[in-house]
Order: sequence, then structure tokens, then C-alpha cells
Amino acid sequence: MILPIAEKVITALLAHGRRDEPNEACGYLAARDGVVCRHFELTNIDAAPDHYTMDPAEQFAVIRQIRAEGLQLVAVYHSHPATPARPSLEDLRLAHDPKMVYVIVSLMAGVAPVRAFKINAGVETEVPLRVLT
Repeated sequence: MILPIAEKVITALLAHGRRDEPNEACGYLAARDGVVCRHFELTNIDAAPDHYTMDPAEQFAVIRQIRAEGLQLVAVYHSHPATPARPSLEDLRLAHDPKMVYVIVSLMAGVAPVRAFKINAGVETEVPLRVLT
């Protein structure tokens, strides 16, 4: 599996992460025809630098919006303000949907800023990104 994603979405994810620093940012990614073309920012109600919890009311509203726009929910994203873009132990423990892609945005200098993973029973498998301009 390869995850095609619009470059403008990558730019938006990095901007969202920087705005929410020092806390983790989070949200959903939606696709049309298999290409991630939209991001939906959600509130991290934990307001914490090392974990996130999405606002449930916002989650339901965004899912309705995604469906209304004829898009498909394909990924959950969150930022790591001070660590690389790889699943933390908590990320591995809390990833309950093996069909979901988990995108992690690192704000650290000198590391790959955006990476994607499938997580099944605590085991991560990287999903290559194909960035489209």
C-alpha cells in the first residue's frame, strides 16, 4: 500500500502542528479517488505535548462533513512536537483499527517530517507516502 497525499495537505499538517505547539495536534485525513486531498483539524482535549484525545463532538461533525462532501476517511493524524515521526508506545497501544492509516507529523529538525503507518495489535508497518504537487 502507498498513500498518495497532496503536497498542500502536508504543508497544512506541519502548520497545524506548529500552531498547537507545545501540545500535540490531531485530526483526520480524507481522500477522493484514493488521494488524500483534505485535512480536518480537531481539538486535542488533553492539551498535552505527549498524547492526544480528539473531541468526540468534533469527530462526529467531521465524519458527517466528510460523508457529505463525498470523501472517504483514510487516516488519523497527530503531531510529535519533540520526537520523530514514528509511533510512540502509547500510539501503538491506542491504535485499535488495523484498517486505519496513522499519520505522524514530527516538528523536530533533521528528521522525516511526515510518515504514515498501519498498526495491528501493537505492530507497526510503514506506509510509504507519495506526495503529489
